[in-house]
Amino acid sequence: MASHPPNPTDGDVPAGNNSELPSLPFHVVTKPGQLPVEFLEPSAAHKLVIGFDCEGVDLCRNGALCIMQIAFPDAIYLVDAIEGGKELIEACKPALESEYVIKVIHDCKRDSEALYFQFGIKLHNVMDTQIAYSLIEEQEGKKRAYDVYISFVSLLADPRYCGMPYPEKEEVRTLLRQDPNFWKNRPLSEMMIRAATDDVRFLLNIHEKMMEKLSKVSLWRLAVRSELYCRCFCINDNQYADWPPLPTVPDDFEAEVHVPEVDILSLLDVPPGKMGRVIGRKGSSIMAVKESCNVEIHIGGAKGPPDRVFIIGPVKEVRKAEAILRGRMLEF
Repeated sequence: MASHPPNPTDGDVPAGNNSELPSLPFHVVTKPGQLPVEFLEPSAAHKLVIGFDCEGVDLCRNGALCIMQIAFPDAIYLVDAIEGGKELIEACKPALESEYVIKVIHDCKRDSEALYFQFGIKLHNVMDTQIAYSLIEEQEGKKRAYDVYISFVSLLADPRYCGMPYPEKEEVRTLLRQDPNFWKNRPLSEMMIRAATDDVRFLLNIHEKMMEKLSKVSLWRLAVRSELYCRCFCINDNQYADWPPLPTVPDDFEAEVHVPEVDILSLLDVPPGKMGRVIGRKGSSIMAVKESCNVEIHIGGAKGPPDRVFIIGPVKEVRKAEAILRGRMLEF
């Protein structure tokens, strides 16, 4: 159980419109000392699994990170980057980079990008539930839809993992459209607290249920791909040499178990004016490459970087996708 000092902005999470949501105490954190010691000082003796998410204004390398949500089994901590500033977020760096703290996140790419470019934090040891969902579907023999990545709302609604409707999410999206600076507003409103806590409160339960389903091979693939998601938009000039090494193939796989080719991340620079050819009409070109090469393809879009394509998948399939996309760039 996490130990924490008293906090004047503690309370129980509001239940909102869904009375089935269990109540957990929350703590609004503006100073490092308000966080559990075992989180601030990660160690092999006190390994942790936490739910994690970030909220911000157009969250990316440039969009402001406003709140980090950290879920423990007994409480949720809302780390206020607006009030606590850089010192508070940097106090979280050891845990966010630690191999002793598993961070359970749903689609970590933009969160990782914001942490890296704004605070120099290299997010590590992530269990990404979006990736885990796809691997479990694959294990169960279901055909993968290459243009569909399970949303957090859909994951929560899946009775295998949570079975909980999340209508408040659309309410928050409406508020964000009305006020893009919603997450910068202070003091935190009841709606902000409810929305922030709802995004992490079920992650530990989902993690437990997914871990029961994942095979040894899928767990290895999940570890590798989660690390690649963390790096995806965090482009640097040294090919990620200062990031932790990717997980190697475990040596305890049974001899008859098929071990797939390792996943890699590839970045393609797209010349000015060529991105439209890469994407195709309504994404048709990208979709065709995904299906034929069994890869994920991510594009920076409005948040950027606008001139690069990110490809994740097995080495041979990634090389094939690169060749096809380079050919599209050369078309007149």
